[in-house]
Amino acid sequence: MEQKINKQQFMRGLHDGVPIALGYFAVSFTFGMMAVSGGLSVWQATLISLTNLTSAGQFAGLDIMIACGSLWEMALTQLIINLRYSLMSFSLSQKLERNLAPWHRFAVAFGMTDEIFGVSASQPGRLNPFYNYGAMSVAVPGWTFGTLAGAIAGNIMPGFLASALSVAIYGMFLAVIIPPAKKHRAVQKVVVGAMAVSTLFACTPVLNKVSSGFVIIITTLAVAGMAAYFCPIEDGEEEDA
Repeated sequence: MEQKINKQQFMRGLHDGVPIALGYFAVSFTFGMMAVSGGLSVWQATLISLTNLTSAGQFAGLDIMIACGSLWEMALTQLIINLRYSLMSFSLSQKLERNLAPWHRFAVAFGMTDEIFGVSASQPGRLNPFYNYGAMSVAVPGWTFGTLAGAIAGNIMPGFLASALSVAIYGMFLAVIIPPAKKHRAVQKVVVGAMAVSTLFACTPVLNKVSSGFVIIITTLAVAGMAAYFCPIEDGEEEDA
């Protein structure tokens, strides 16, 4: 009986993970192209995607590697950018079936992404880990093979075409930030503030010497901290959202 339930949950997760995998393929394709253009090999880029599963973290980490940044920059940048996954895992652990073996919890946490968290958290009742395994079994290959395809394409495409396609990632970021920015003034302020701080570091003679990794760290902490202090989300607003 338990095996039948696990199989049903796995197939449901598999079904829900297909659209996630398709979206991941498109984004990671761009990452693969940017990675090989920055000097990484096809297999290095693919291994990064297979073991990390984080779009923003990987793009930020790629910039640090290309700029020959320090390990401290890399560690702090990844900690700040990916800290939300720890919070998501803590939250989802309360929804998982009780008395699960620890390795189930570790496996679910490894495959935690924004999209997988979203579909998992929306499941009614207690969450069966095999639902996550089903979603992960298509989402992770979608992200990994997208990187592989992009890395291979980056090696064989003409330079001008690869450069043009690499702009797609900025379109994705715009698609992520514009809808909530139009809906919430606080998000607008965060976006404008992040742009202002980044421009300050890019144009100021002394500050433009700061490495890209620390610019990301400083910008994230400064803007997010000010937003949390000056524009806190009230309980009613959070429920409406």
